[in-house]
Amino acid sequence: MERLEGLLAWGGVRKEVLFLILSAVALGCSIAGVSPFPFDMAWIAIVLCGIPIILEAVIGLVTSFDIKADVLVSLALIASVVIGEDFAAGEVAFIMQLGALLEDLTVARARAGIEKLVRLTPRTARRLTADGEEVVPAEQIRVGELLRVLAGETVPVDGIIRAGQTSIDQSVMTGESLPVDKGAGDEVFSGTVNQFGSFDMEATRVGEDSAIQQMIRLVQSADAGKAKIVGLADRWATWVVAVAVVAALLTWLVTGEIIRAVTILVVFCPCALVLATPTAIMAAIGNATGWGFLVREGDALERLAGVSDVAFDKTGTLTLGTPRVVEVRSLLPEYGREQIYAWAASAELRSEHPLGKAVVRCYRASGVGEPTPAEEFQMLPGRGVQALSEDKVLIAGNKALLAECGVPVTEKAQRVAEEYLETGCTVIYLAVDGTLAGLLSLADTLRTDAGDTIREVREAGVEPVLLTGDHANAARHIAGILGIRAVHSDCLPEDKLNWIGEEQSRGRQVCMVGDGINDAPALRKAHVGIAMGGVGSDIAVDAADIVLVNDDIRTLPHLLNLSRRMMTTIRRNLAFSMSLNFLAILLAMTGVLNPVVGALVHNAGSVLVIVNSALLLRWRGEQQKHG
Repeated sequence: MERLEGLLAWGGVRKEVLFLILSAVALGCSIAGVSPFPFDMAWIAIVLCGIPIILEAVIGLVTSFDIKADVLVSLALIASVVIGEDFAAGEVAFIMQLGALLEDLTVARARAGIEKLVRLTPRTARRLTADGEEVVPAEQIRVGELLRVLAGETVPVDGIIRAGQTSIDQSVMTGESLPVDKGAGDEVFSGTVNQFGSFDMEATRVGEDSAIQQMIRLVQSADAGKAKIVGLADRWATWVVAVAVVAALLTWLVTGEIIRAVTILVVFCPCALVLATPTAIMAAIGNATGWGFLVREGDALERLAGVSDVAFDKTGTLTLGTPRVVEVRSLLPEYGREQIYAWAASAELRSEHPLGKAVVRCYRASGVGEPTPAEEFQMLPGRGVQALSEDKVLIAGNKALLAECGVPVTEKAQRVAEEYLETGCTVIYLAVDGTLAGLLSLADTLRTDAGDTIREVREAGVEPVLLTGDHANAARHIAGILGIRAVHSDCLPEDKLNWIGEEQSRGRQVCMVGDGINDAPALRKAHVGIAMGGVGSDIAVDAADIVLVNDDIRTLPHLLNLSRRMMTTIRRNLAFSMSLNFLAILLAMTGVLNPVVGALVHNAGSVLVIVNSALLLRWRGEQQKHG
């Protein structure tokens, strides 16, 4: 059986397309009565399209007694050939293979997400020894050994910092764009990136126990647990086959006419039924493509139609994913806001820290000019910077740096800072000549269309949920602005995965929208995963069922409505095809239809199903007013 399955799979889609073209030409010649060979040209379609169907039916019955639509089609083919109705057999075989090809074309087979995630695993580590340091393969590191991580290097294993201060890009774990300052005693995770400076760490979790390996296992387990939707024709095939065979036998016994029984088998073939789902899906995928969506899984839209919740990651999804200066506040009457901003930009001009770079970028974008280069610049990892500008000693950084430099923080300044912190902002303190002079508030900024998107998602009957690795204050602030009632903050990848699993256990179907590596397990686990393709990581894209190529989340409500419209179209197609089947059966039982006419009726039904599905290509729904 394995050899037979391998033979059927040989040549792939190209072979199937070639066979269908040859079969279509052969059937055209047959109906026109043209044949350069001593046999009916319909036999070409029977051999090229019909034999694979019969072999698939035999394999299914022998290996697992799996009764699919192939079984009924095979019976109809064989019976038609036996009584000499070659054209009817060829036409049925052609239509069925056309439907199978369309269904195959809607399914994405290549998935490279896990492989890319594996490549994130650090290959080497810098181990400290009595003689200095040595570079060794990361898998040789043992718990308790001391390691050194230089600027720009990836942390090789999980551990605790024993010496040094730095900022760590933890977006691989949390998805958040802002780095986290780390010092002695703080925990660091494998796969995260050291922003600048160096530090020494003690290994605590290595190999399969490390954070990056745990994430790989999460992605694998989530993918394995997502069941594929079986085609409707195959779902109903068992009882369809039973009814068809019984009806054919009874008709033969009552009338004594074998041709009526064969006609019943021909008209009962689920041609239109097989075409009903894949044609609608392909048309809907074509529509979605025009709105910026790349549908990577054929049944993704079918699953999307049934979701009850849409879980949004925050950073890079609802926000732009880059920190921006949102407020500059002077605390001294002699200095205006513009002066505070200029000094902060001057102090941070040579900074390697992402927050410092954000200050400089936003200052330049404000149109006031170029920051004044500072002298005696000093980077203080994990705390801030110190510089001399316009004969002023400038200190820009966190509260710990001010305490270290002996700069007092007044109650007024503390209240102002807390106001910013409660909204999820990051605060940079600016001291001038030993006195706290001002504050800069930085935050990730919302996409301009995020509010409308959330409102229209709720109008579509789906509940929006915020599922983020950011801290609670920032999450609540963003949720409050957008009107999202359900908020889950401080989420690691496994937390997002567990929440989705809990919702699914309660019978709710969740769609996950995310962009980062940390979202990959949740994107796989969710009923439908949608990744931001423009700013999102390759791993998130590979883990998702659908990719939003242009990052315009404003089109998400259209996709939700489109998926439901598609299911409505499929149900209409199914109702029509089943009604046509039963009407044709009655006509066949009474002798009105012969096998050839019955096959033509099926052909007409299939054409109407395709035309109805094609209407989805230009469907715009409620989004038309926004187009």
